[in-house]
Order: sequence, then C-alpha cells, then structure tokens
Amino acid sequence: MTSTWLQSLSQVESMIPLLGKLGREKAIKVQLAGNTLMADSVTGLMATFDQHPEVDLTQVYAALEDLYASDARQTSVELEDLLAEADLASLLKVQSTEGTEVPVVLYGFGRIGRLLARRMCALGHTTPGMKLAAIVVRNAGKADLAKRASLLKYDSVHGAYDGIVKVDEENQALMINGYTVKVIYASDPAEVDYQAHGIDNALLVDNTGRWRDHDGLSVHLNRPGIDRVVLTAPGKAMKNVVFGVNDSDLTEEDKIVSAASCTTNAITPILSVLEDKFGIESGHVETVHAYTNDQNLIDNIHKGDRRGRAAGMNMVMTETGAAKAVSKAIPSLEGKLSGSAIRVPVINVSIAVLSLNLNANTSVEEINALLKTAAGSAELAGQIGYSEEADAVSSDFIGSQQAGILDALSTKVRGNQATLYVWYDNEYGYSCQVVRLMEKLAQGELSEAQLLENQAA
Repeated sequence: MTSTWLQSLSQVESMIPLLGKLGREKAIKVQLAGNTLMADSVTGLMATFDQHPEVDLTQVYAALEDLYASDARQTSVELEDLLAEADLASLLKVQSTEGTEVPVVLYGFGRIGRLLARRMCALGHTTPGMKLAAIVVRNAGKADLAKRASLLKYDSVHGAYDGIVKVDEENQALMINGYTVKVIYASDPAEVDYQAHGIDNALLVDNTGRWRDHDGLSVHLNRPGIDRVVLTAPGKAMKNVVFGVNDSDLTEEDKIVSAASCTTNAITPILSVLEDKFGIESGHVETVHAYTNDQNLIDNIHKGDRRGRAAGMNMVMTETGAAKAVSKAIPSLEGKLSGSAIRVPVINVSIAVLSLNLNANTSVEEINALLKTAAGSAELAGQIGYSEEADAVSSDFIGSQQAGILDALSTKVRGNQATLYVWYDNEYGYSCQVVRLMEKLAQGELSEAQLLENQAA
C-alpha cells in the first residue's frame, strides 16, 4: 500500500464515529454528490471518496466536526455545500430545526415493505425526520412474528440483512437494530386505531397495492393517528411523484401521494435530462422486467391471461403504464410515449429500452457525457447511475440505490434517433426512491412547523 492510501484510510476511519454520532444523536444524513456517507463501512466511504479525488479529507473531517457542534438536526446536508460555504455558521443556521421525528407505519410487509424497513433501519444510515414505528399485516397464524423476523433477516435476492432482528412476543413487536417496531394485525385499514398504539401524526406507506385511488386510500387517512399516506404503486387522482424530478411540486395539502412505479422511477430522471437538453418528439419504452409475485410459478388460471403461465420458464408479454405515467412527472411528454413489457425468468433487476426521436441530432458521445454528468450531480446522483463496464449483466445491479443506471456501452444514436438501455433494481432501487420521498415529506413538515414558529416569535 502507498503512504497516500494509508493516510486516506486513516482519515476515513476517523470519520466513522463522527458520522455515527451525527446520525444517532442528531438524525443528520450527510451526502456527497447525492451519495449518502454511511457510518458502517470504511470500504464504502473509501469507494465514495475515490470517485471524488478533488475532495480534501482533512477539510471533510473539519466540516463534520462543525456540523456536529451546530444546532442542525433532523436534516440532510450536502457535503459539497459545507466545504464551499465561506460562512459555515449561516449555512448551518438555515439547516437548524428542533422538529420531532415523524412516525412511519408500513401497511403491508412484502417485498417492498421489508426493503423499506431494511433501508430505514440500516446500520450507519439515517432517515432524517422520521422513524419506523409499526407495520400492519394480516396474522399468518402460529409464530407469525418469528416468520416476519426471519423474512426480514434472510432474503433470497438481497442476502442476509446486515443488522440485528429480534422478536418481542410480550409487546407484539420486532426489535430491529434496537428500534422497537410494533406489529399490528388487521385485515382492513378501517379496523386500526393508531393512537391506541401510541402513534400520532404518522406517515403511512401502503405497500399492498390493494387500493390505488384517492377514495380507497382515504380510509387510511381517516384513521386516528395518520397524517399522510404514500402509495408504492401508480395512483389515480393524486400526484405521482418521482423523487428528483417533480417532488418540488409537493405541498402541505398533498395528504395522499403516489411514489409511482419502479419502471417510472427508473426512466423518468433520464428522460427529464434528455427533454431539457434536446426535447423529445416521440418514443417507445420497452421494459424487460423480472417476474414478480403476481405471476404464477406454474401454469394456472390468472386474471391477467399470459401472467398465468409459468413465470420461471417463460418470457411473458404484458403491459406497462410506465410510459404514460412519465407525463405525470414531465407534463411536456404527454401523449409522446408508448410502452410495453416482457416479464422474463430472472428474480430481480430489469432493463428499460428507450427508443426516442429527439428534436435535434446528437451522438453517442454527447448523450453519454450528458448523462454521466447528471449521474455525478448532487441533484440526480441518487436517481441516475452510469455504467461503462464491458462485462456488466443484470445481477451486477442487485442492490443498486439509483432509480436507473445507464448502460453507456449500449447507447445507440443515428441522427435524432437514440436508443438507451437503463438497468434498474426494481426492488431495492425503487425502495430507496420511496425512502427519499418519505424523507422529503417528513422534513417538509418539520420545516413548515419551524417556519410558523419563527414567524410567531
């Protein structure tokens, strides 16, 4: 090892306890170009800083110390802003808030629900402004809590959870890395009184997909203790939000919102960049999608016809509303995109093929450079990834935190016609997007409450 490497390693090791205290004691998440600095892995931090050789690690440590000494809490902070700000005290004063954590209820604990829990409760990760308070499920019978804990801890796709999960039978709860998460049994949302469980002003995330319209989800909102509802599926008569693209449209009046679909989240950020630069005349989106739990493993009757055929041995033609849903985040694309889908026998990670007619001629080099810059920006680093690995295959993207990752080596351009290939972890990448939206809603409430207090003072 070179002395420079060892010096960097020593500096990064010294940041771990400081980042840990910022997260545990002050609920502050620190990001570099949109990537979260985790307090659980020296290797992870080294990899992040390796992508930004211009960053002085000595200055980083000093900035983190100043951040810890400040009054800031329950917020996300961009490290580049801290390093660039001459008047650090003024910047931290803007970040300061005395708000309390918003309790989160996960209604449904399937694929997405469990990954949301993993993300929120990950060692070294902070979700500013909120805490996981409860999950709501149907009672699966004997040893239900133990089964829920086991499914959270062990996952065939994402591996064993790097954390401690215990069962508290006496209090009907799961203990996740020291956090008590109440398990509430109910078969209908109208049955639950959350205030009776000590939960109030909560953000409820519906992962069941059973209700997708405003009226259906209003049943959640009308229950004691619930303040806002997020749907992890495309929704009707509500804002469909792709974080990083149209989350700025959210207002305090938006009590029920949709986080759209995994495919919509994967393609919308990239389409927004292309629309801003070139303009999109028309296009087609073909998603080659991993099979999901709504398909049959063996041929059987299914309301979706082809989805009734064995998922593990067939490519299945089906439909997707993702292309049309893009226009809910980018109104200028209304009516310009069509879409279809093929379900294939892989358990996770999908790829979207974007065939676009742009309003201007371009080149492979220009498009790749444009999206590589976007992938490195603080605004879209969490939404757009960039891959130029010659041997990349779908399984390489399991666990990706970005909504979509451009396969740069596959980009094709002929005049104004461009074809782009976008990988996405349709489970975890989407779950990270949902958590980002949840953080925005929680912090938005805190900021508004603080603003009203300041105005009254």
